[in-house]
Amino acid sequence: MEFLEALLLMSSLHLSDVNKDIIRKYFLYLSFRESIMTTTSVSKGCFVFKPSAKKKKLSLTAADYFIESLKNSEDGRMRFESCQLLWQQMKSQTEQLQEELNTKLFDNLIGFLKKSHSDFLNKKNDWNCRVRSSEIPTAALLLGVNVTDHEVTFNSLSDNLNEHVTPYVVLLQAKECPGIKQLLQKLLSQLIGCVADLDEDEEDGHTPISQRKMNCSMASLSGWYQNITNKSSSPKKKRRASSEGLQTPPIVVVFKDLESFTSSVLQEFIFISSRYCKELPLVLVFGIATSPMIIHRLLSHSVSSLLCIELFPSLSCTEHLATVVDKLLLSNQFPFKLSGRVLQVLITIFLFHDFSVQNFIKGLQLSVMEHFNSQPLSVLCCDLQDVKNRVKSLSHDQCENIRHVASFMSFVESQTPEAQVKLLTDDIYLKKMTKTCLTDLHAYHENYTPVLRCLHHFTCILPKYPLGKQIRELYCACLEKNIWETEDYKSALNLLRMLAKDELVATLHKCLEVLKPYSERPLDSALIKLEEFLAHFQSLEADTLENVDYEESSTQTGLQKKTDLYQLQKTLLEMKETRRTKKLSRFESLRLEVVDFLDGLVRNYLTRPEEQPLYEVVYFSAASILRKHVNAVPRIALNTALNNPSTYLKSLENDGTLSSAAPDICIAYKLHLECGRLINLYDWLEAFATVVNADDDSDSDSPKQVDEMTHARFIRAVSELELLGFVKPTKQKTDHVARLTWGGC
Repeated sequence: MEFLEALLLMSSLHLSDVNKDIIRKYFLYLSFRESIMTTTSVSKGCFVFKPSAKKKKLSLTAADYFIESLKNSEDGRMRFESCQLLWQQMKSQTEQLQEELNTKLFDNLIGFLKKSHSDFLNKKNDWNCRVRSSEIPTAALLLGVNVTDHEVTFNSLSDNLNEHVTPYVVLLQAKECPGIKQLLQKLLSQLIGCVADLDEDEEDGHTPISQRKMNCSMASLSGWYQNITNKSSSPKKKRRASSEGLQTPPIVVVFKDLESFTSSVLQEFIFISSRYCKELPLVLVFGIATSPMIIHRLLSHSVSSLLCIELFPSLSCTEHLATVVDKLLLSNQFPFKLSGRVLQVLITIFLFHDFSVQNFIKGLQLSVMEHFNSQPLSVLCCDLQDVKNRVKSLSHDQCENIRHVASFMSFVESQTPEAQVKLLTDDIYLKKMTKTCLTDLHAYHENYTPVLRCLHHFTCILPKYPLGKQIRELYCACLEKNIWETEDYKSALNLLRMLAKDELVATLHKCLEVLKPYSERPLDSALIKLEEFLAHFQSLEADTLENVDYEESSTQTGLQKKTDLYQLQKTLLEMKETRRTKKLSRFESLRLEVVDFLDGLVRNYLTRPEEQPLYEVVYFSAASILRKHVNAVPRIALNTALNNPSTYLKSLENDGTLSSAAPDICIAYKLHLECGRLINLYDWLEAFATVVNADDDSDSDSPKQVDEMTHARFIRAVSELELLGFVKPTKQKTDHVARLTWGGC
């Protein structure tokens, strides 16, 4: 209607060209508005409708990406499901381990919080204890330098406190609290979020605390707490049973990274909080990564005296790692295994980079994914019960993959000529032997772990630990080569042959406990042999002491007969010959038998995994790929990208010359490599403009003035190089920058 009225108006009036142009634009606006009103969105009014019978492409799932990356997706779905199932089991095991390791720490901390809360209730009406009541209960958690693992610990701590002590738990980080105002804002906002979860409705015309604008101060916090506790104690209000029925639950403030907080912010907060100890049951928790002395470095004596501090040390990260290795990698619960080099890469990153168990677990997860993605035979990496069914369903191509595996080819070469022909031509016979090999591989792992533990019990008590103090060190050594071929193993056996009786018997008892669960397996004979050794040691008499006393008495008698030099020399030579031909005592004979028995177990059961046929099914050995993804080298990646951008940008040609088609930062980087320690910005700009404008047609050889666009591109490229750490401004010359890498000319 409006469009028609405007059209009639334009036809009846004599207007200028300018006015007509304005009215035409107005017509376009009206038609555009009508199209919007007839459609459901602006885009439908702006663009042409194109009918399409095709359905929208569905978003790809993780399984689709996994299958697309495979060269042969015949069993891709099964491999992905096996990978997911295996990792879910390993992940649940790690979470359970984390809870078990933190149980003692959390129990002690919860007991401390409950005791502090009971003291607050007892002192609430006691106005004579002003000095003691001004102290704030503070728990100092010594968590270690593995900062990346602290987040998991604090989240678990918060859940435990919400469940057993109080719903009012505040987690603070230094980056969120640069000042006291921001700290109080964060504190109140998190507490208001806790109240939002409680069963509180608007009553009597009052607005809930979460919808009311508050002044962020300790007085507001005190008023809020009194309001909440009064409502929760009312018979009409029922709060969730998350604090075990406490009507006045404490407020726990957790400082995750105490070392990163500003000293003035901490001191001001503690000083203000101490003034409200009579009104607020406030408890502080300090997360400390270094040492408890950091508290006294950050806080003055007058402020630290306001805290009642108690230390709570946590389990060290190395002990946590030892538990993870023991439960995940040395357990026969999971079919997946790591090769010696891969395990060494993960342990090296842990020991020399971050001490983070969570990063170690992420590396383990990456190994699982890479193994199932890159190894076609990983479809057989499952429980022994499922292996038989999966072997039956193998296709001809999968059988060919088995025939091309290096360990299976070695196995074929060791068979008779008739068996070799059948293995290479008959798929049914191949499946039968595959099933046998995988069963033997499973039995190999069942015997490998207990013997490894027995060897570790013997070697961890030796001086200087020739085979390592931790079982993971011994495990890596056994995976890489036959352990009995090393010099460290030979020196360990020599030390074991001199082991004392008490230590030897105690170690035999430990080995007996290790082998007891395997009484119905091939290790049953080893268990019986250990019991015989222990019975012999129990009935052993003190023959050694009697022999020593007899030798000493005879030696003294021989030395007292003659005192001349000739007779003394003769007596000493006779004593030396007697020691050489001395008969071993009963204890020494038993000790040698025990050492020989242990050596036999090691040689029989601790062979390298590479000697087992089809070990590639369960072992991940691509250490270079893991190192590339986990232990990144950013400097090398930057150097490669800036020197050869065609490595990442496939549209560029790798001719090794400066080209205007390359990114600006690559051009500036290559030009700066030609300079010395100090780089003249004007000369650098002219060289940059010459390369960028190389494709422009120029009739004269005289240099052109740099245009604004080229100048802006150069400034941006130099700023990016400065951000990456290649150049920096210098005070020596105002129009120069200093080069920071690879020296200078």
